[in-house]
Amino acid sequence: MKKSSPPETSLDRYDWSKASRGRYAKRFPRDAHAVVIDPSLWPSFGSAKAVNEALRAAVAIAKAVRPGRGKRRSAA
Repeated sequence: MKKSSPPETSLDRYDWSKASRGRYAKRFPRDAHAVVIDPSLWPSFGSAKAVNEALRAAVAIAKAVRPGRGKRRSAA
């Protein structure tokens, strides 16, 4: 009788004996964070540099319009 192989979605199908943990980790800086850009937004940017510039601009605007600290409104 022929031995049945695990289902296609099972990780048991692969030989993990030569696998190494974090093989590509050296490629990224320690403080880097990966995010997923929605596919519908990507055409508006086109590059990681453009995304970073837009985020920096959004943060600068948010800081500029943030109300002064110390003046808290009471919940009424």
